[in-house]
Amino acid sequence: MHSDILQRTLREARRTPIIAVLCNLAIAYAVYMLTRVIYFAVNHSYFVSNLTTGRALEMLNGGLVFDTSAIMYTCAVYILLMLLPLPRKETPAFHKAMRWLFVVLIGLAVAMNLADSVYFRYTTRRTTATVFSEFSGEDNLLSIFAVEMVRNWYLVLAAAAIIWAVYKLYVTPRLERHTLKRAPYFIVQCVSLAVMIPLAVAGMRGGVSHSTRPITISNANQYVERPTETALVLNTPFSILRTLGKDVFENPRYFADTTEVDAIYSPVHQPDTASVFTPKNVVVFIVESFGKEYVGSLNRDLDGGTYKGYTPFIDSLLTRSLTFENSFANGHKSIDAMPSILSGIPMMREPFFLTSASLNDISGLASLLAPKGYQSAFFHGANNGSMGFQAYARDIGYDQYLGRTEYDADPHFGGDKDYDGIWAIWDEPFLQFMLSKLNSFRQPFLATVFTASSHHPFKVPEQYADSLKDEGGQPIHKCIRYTDMALRRFFEGAARQPWYANTLFVIVADHTNQSTHEFYKNDLGTYSVPILFFTPDGSVAPGVDRL
Repeated sequence: MHSDILQRTLREARRTPIIAVLCNLAIAYAVYMLTRVIYFAVNHSYFVSNLTTGRALEMLNGGLVFDTSAIMYTCAVYILLMLLPLPRKETPAFHKAMRWLFVVLIGLAVAMNLADSVYFRYTTRRTTATVFSEFSGEDNLLSIFAVEMVRNWYLVLAAAAIIWAVYKLYVTPRLERHTLKRAPYFIVQCVSLAVMIPLAVAGMRGGVSHSTRPITISNANQYVERPTETALVLNTPFSILRTLGKDVFENPRYFADTTEVDAIYSPVHQPDTASVFTPKNVVVFIVESFGKEYVGSLNRDLDGGTYKGYTPFIDSLLTRSLTFENSFANGHKSIDAMPSILSGIPMMREPFFLTSASLNDISGLASLLAPKGYQSAFFHGANNGSMGFQAYARDIGYDQYLGRTEYDADPHFGGDKDYDGIWAIWDEPFLQFMLSKLNSFRQPFLATVFTASSHHPFKVPEQYADSLKDEGGQPIHKCIRYTDMALRRFFEGAARQPWYANTLFVIVADHTNQSTHEFYKNDLGTYSVPILFFTPDGSVAPGVDRL
């Protein structure tokens, strides 16, 4: 009796639309992975160098993230239609149409991925939306496609076979008419839809955390060691979808030749060949929203000379540091900071992370210091992978990335009890975590940290709620005081370490934030950020450069 009921229940479950959707999405995942394997097989000579099993598994794991995003984007309408709680749609004609819709969607993905495996030989990367502008003026594309289909006939056959298999393997729900009148149908459909919508959105974005920025093609760098390998992590539908409408880097021609430019200003600086390289440790603080307005000693003329600012520690450090009267952020978003500060790449019309140029072979501070024997690490207290920082850090040569995951795993610290609930680990404990890691590094080392606490919604840890309150008209001011205190505690601990005296410290902001004074609300002031260079041994002469 019980066995018959169980079997009947399982049969009914297999017939429900949600089970059919899940089965068909599994087919989609298998197809995407199969086309990735074919992509690799066709172009294996580009990838086999130093490819180990561990690295291959890491790339396949990354591929699932991008496959999920592409599948959820392209199949969103299919999923919605299948799960709508409308009994009248449960007809053979409707499900036949759904079958063809799914086959067409997956078939297009197959065609794009396999065609791109041929085009890869000319670009060594996945095709992006720039392909539409690159070939917009060509009138011979059909003939080119025809020739390539003949030359690569085996890929045409593979595509046909895969699409045929998708059609044959497609699972169709078979609901009997009497079951559509029951309340369970409506309940199952509504619950399925309520669950699938947030899951689909999370899949599109690449995560569920508030601090997770929707993934883009540059996030593929997180799983590879060479830019070329990003082609195995990405898929072509995702690469095209995520670059649609994005501006492309173009080389502006403001001058006839470089001679004319050099006569005005040359950005190329040749080092003094007579000087000897000194392997100092380098620690770079990229401080969230740390506008120049907040630093009292850089604004002695404000408020009739009475302005004190909100950074007593930075003020004290500036008396022993080199700083600049004219220093400006490159953009207004955190995503703009890493390329500009660590690689000298400016933000143009689109953040660099979001452009196809992010898949280029890019150098940065870590890759430039690596030949000098530097160990390097990038610290960010948010969820690992947040904002694309982990991918970019790996792309420009950082040996390690230490984020919230590594912080939580360290038994010497408070784990998620130190999480601010929205963005990241609070600055004070995370900078202490960074300090503990630096004490274990061999010298010389490069360490970069991107702080997070001076960020909307402008909160401070509960233990400072009474001592750090809103002041000066802006809620960010208490957060600036908190981060300044966190920096002071870091330097107090660092000063007791043997590596401290041989270290160059750089403190700079990613961008500005809330402003009170009119000067910091104009086109110049909204980009004004502090930058200071401090060496405990005085090898960088303190002062203010007023150029």
